[in-house]
This record gives sequence, structure tokens and C-alpha cells, in this order.
Amino acid sequence: MSARWLAGTLLTGLTSTALMGIALSAALDGHRGAARPAGLAALVFNKTLTEKGERVVATAIPIARSRQIIELSTMSKEGDREVIRTLPFGYVNMLLGARYQAGADYPSFDPLKIFADAAEGGAGVDAEPAQIYGARVESEVQLKVQSFDYDEAAYERIDALTAANAEQLVRSVAPGLSYRPVQIASLATVDPMRFNLTSDAPDYEPGSAFRVVEENVSLATSDTDDTLPRFHEEVIPLRETTKIADILDGSGRSDAEAGAAVEALVGLLKSDELKAGDALRVGIVTSDDRARVVRLSAYRGSRHLATAAETEDGPFAAAAAPEMGESVADAFNENENEAPLRADMPSVYDGVYQAALSYGLNSRLCRQLVSMLASEVDLQARLSPTDRLAVFYSLEEGEEDATDKSEILFVEVRFGDTTKRFYRFRPNDADSADYFDAEGRSAKQFLLRNPVPNGRFTSSFSPNRKHPVLGYVRPHWGVDWAAPRGTPILASGNGVVEKAGWSSGYGRQTIIRHANGYETSYSHQNAIAKGVKAGAKVRQGQVIGYVGSTGLSTGNHLHYELSVNDKKVDPMRIKLPSGRALKGAELDTFERERDRIDNLLRERVESPLVASR
Repeated sequence: MSARWLAGTLLTGLTSTALMGIALSAALDGHRGAARPAGLAALVFNKTLTEKGERVVATAIPIARSRQIIELSTMSKEGDREVIRTLPFGYVNMLLGARYQAGADYPSFDPLKIFADAAEGGAGVDAEPAQIYGARVESEVQLKVQSFDYDEAAYERIDALTAANAEQLVRSVAPGLSYRPVQIASLATVDPMRFNLTSDAPDYEPGSAFRVVEENVSLATSDTDDTLPRFHEEVIPLRETTKIADILDGSGRSDAEAGAAVEALVGLLKSDELKAGDALRVGIVTSDDRARVVRLSAYRGSRHLATAAETEDGPFAAAAAPEMGESVADAFNENENEAPLRADMPSVYDGVYQAALSYGLNSRLCRQLVSMLASEVDLQARLSPTDRLAVFYSLEEGEEDATDKSEILFVEVRFGDTTKRFYRFRPNDADSADYFDAEGRSAKQFLLRNPVPNGRFTSSFSPNRKHPVLGYVRPHWGVDWAAPRGTPILASGNGVVEKAGWSSGYGRQTIIRHANGYETSYSHQNAIAKGVKAGAKVRQGQVIGYVGSTGLSTGNHLHYELSVNDKKVDPMRIKLPSGRALKGAELDTFERERDRIDNLLRERVESPLVASR
């Protein structure tokens, strides 16, 4: 044996052992156990994975994608043909309080213009957009339906076929039948042996003609253990500064599930809060229907701040940034699409316009949105940080932004704790489409409480008020709205003019009769609008006159009265009915369309992203 060879072998072994020790020490960084990785292999502990590899783990991303283009098959009428083609549709989910740069200028708030737009046609143009088709069509298909032209005289008329007649017909064609079942038109198969038509036919076992014999097939039980722990992740974006513990509590994670992870991450960040625009990435292990947080990662935008991960022996410790899978990366990209919240919240009107224009909607669709919301919310009120607006709308082929032909099909608004959904629908007797809530009620209000949107409320409804001119107490059967002379007065609702002209102490007065026994009166006008006369039809929001001080009046104002079945009521306190409500067959049709839109958005938009390894 060579001493030199022996020394070289020993030296090589010692050097390799030392290098392996240094590598292990650096990996453990002084800890007894390594941080648990985010894969399934580390979760099964001493169990061996099957030869087929790790199972696919679903990763739920609880973020509504802020903007999507969805390709759908549609059907439209072109002349006498129905054309089925694939067209794009847009879906946007906007946080109204975020800081947006509007892509175009928009008009300043003008309530008269808003109500006039709302009165002129609900969903806009009369032409209907293409309807969503029920099946996927890859290429354009044209269908033409026409009456079947045939000579009625050439066909023999026979009475309804009885069972006895049918059996006689079958027996008459017996020579041409085989022993196997045959298909007659669209009916079920017929067994010839039912009639014992042949004596030399082999015995037939019903159903044997359709028996499937499996060949070269073996059945085996699953080689995976369904009781193995499952790992998934959630990415939670923040729109305002929030404590980390509150973030997890709000997502349904108890202190027992996440308390140790939160404490470790707070220690690494030196803060118990994350700011607006940050995101918290949560790694969760579920086993036997019990969940626990095994990893928490904090991000500022896409920059990793810190990660606390559970170690093999229990305690949480600092760990490197986990790998950014495709699904998680998509979630962060969507999170960055929305700007941080503003310090000073805009009005509802400004928020809707700025967000919608920045997301690709045009001015016409923005006008429809604010007109639709005018009867639900105060457009001049300040937004709250959680207010959102989702819109589903049609697009032209090849376009990603709305055009003049685009139409809004669905709107969801969330203001505070209130959520409303509106669907585009055209009743049979309507000239154009309108928007209805989930119960089939029109988005339009039946009557406006304030016919002078720029007016100032000065006097309330009262059964005994001292008259400012006459000087004695008498009932005040209405409310007063002060405004400069010449300010337009709007019709509170659709109706027919009952009277328009001078009326003693009321001065120039207009009375409008509405549906279901409602009647409104507008007094002390400076002038009555052109075309407003007895018998004329008016629509909600139409200018019917101008504020003045005619009759027994001490200043420019509108005296507004409301009667129900000839009884004076307080316009500011009475519970007003909503607009048109769909009923009967129309309501059934609307509900089918509503459910189809809901299911479509649930499948294409709201379904969670799934990542595979």
C-alpha cells in the first residue's frame, strides 16, 4: 500500500466532510430546523410521495380582477338573417376612491342635465346590441329562418295514430326488420321481439345491442392519500393602513391559526401595520378540515419586505422570499392596477367619471352611469374608501375600449354596506331598453322629491302655518324651494298635464296627473315652458316651467304639492314607490336573463385562479 495514496484519500474525505458541514450550517443559519417550504413535499413529513409526483394544489386568489376582456359568442339580426359571431365584452371592477387620472375631460356636476339624460331613454340608443349566445361558436355562422313551402294537397290526411294502428304498421314491415333494436324517428328504440314477428330469430336479451365490453382495461385504487395536508395561498391587497392582526381577522383567520405567524412578522417588520398599497401573502395548510397559517410574507408593491415561516421544530423564523408562482404573480399584477386611495375623497359624481374614463369607458357610458345612480345616491356626497363600481359592457370587434356602439349590460354598485345590481332589459311595450334591479324594479324613481335640484329648502309641509302675506294661520299643503328667478323646474315624474295657467293666489300653476292616483302641483312660476298645456304628456326630468314669484308670494320660489287620491301629503316624508316593476311573463324572461348574466360573471370573472405545479 502506498502511503502517499492513503494520505491523499484521507485528505480528500476530510475536505469533502468540511465543505458539506459548512454548506449545512449556512443553510440552517444557526437554527435547529429548516423553514418549511411552500410545497407539498415538506408537508407530508416522513411520507413518501408517489412516483407520479406532487398533486396539483389549488391556489385561491381573493382579488376581483379589475379589468378583463371576455370573448363571448353573440347573436344579432342583420336583415332576415341571424348572425352568430364571437365578440369582446369588457368587465371593470373599480375602486372609486383610488387616485385616477381621467383619460378625458368630463362635464361639471349639473343636476338638470343629469335628470334630463335619465329621462331621455334609460339605456341609450334604440338599437339593441348583440345578444349573448348560449354556446361557444369558433367562426361566424349565419342562420336564415323561413316558412316551409309545400303542397298541402299532395299529403294524405289521416286520423291520429292509435296503439293498435301502430302495432299493425310494425307487423306489416316485419320482413325487413332484424332482431336488433331499430331507431324510429326521434323515439326510443323498439324491440322487434315485442311483437314476436319472426320465429327463427335468435333469443334477444334486451339491451344487449348496446352492451360495452371492456378490453385490456384494469381497475386500480388511487395510489395517493387523500388525508395528506393541503397547502394554498391567499394574497390580500390593502387599500388603507391596517394592523396585520386585523387583516387576518377580517379574512376569517383566528388568533389560534395565525397568532404566532403575526407576532413573528411584526417583529421582522418592526411594525404591526401595513400601509395602503401593501399586500399580505398568506400560506395556509389545511389538514382534517383544520387550517393553520404556516407562512406570512409582506410586500410593498412587488417588493418583498419580510417573510416569517414555520420551522420543522415549531417556532416561526425569518425566511427568504417565497417563489413567485404564475398565479400569485397575476394577483400582484392586478393589485398594482389600482392606485392607492386618496387622502381627500372626491364626490360620488367625480369618482365615477374619473374611474370609468381611466378604465376605458367613454363619456356616453359615464352619463348613463350617473343617471342610473341619481335616484339611488347623492352624487355630491363624499365617497368612502370601500365604495366600488363594477360594469359589464359590450365592445366592438377588435376594440379594447368602449365606443359609441358600446352598451352597459350590467352594473353593481357598493356604497357603504349597501349593494345594488342593475341589469339591462327591454320590456315588450318599451321603445328602448332600461335598467332594472335584481327584483325587476326600474332603476328610475317614480317621483322626484325636489323638482328644483339647485333650489334651497325654505318651508316645510304644515297643517297650521302663518301665511307670510295674509298674516293669519292656514295650512301649508306643500314645501317651498327657493331659487333665483328663471331657474328651471323639472317634472317630478311621467304623466299628463291636468292644468297649466293662472290660478289666483298660486300664480302661474301647473298640475300633472301621474299613475296610480298621484298628482303634483307647481306654483308661483315666472313662466310655463313651451308646449306644457292641458293634455300634454311630460316625462320625468323634463323642464315644465321656471321659478318666479307670481300670486301670493314674497320672493322667488317654487311651492310644490303632492296629492295621493286627492289627499295632500308631505312630499319629503311620504314613502314613494319605485318606478316600473316587471310582472308575469316579462318578469320570468327578465329573471332568466339576470341569472344568465350572474352565472356568466361567476364563471368568467369571479372564479378563483388556479395554479398548478
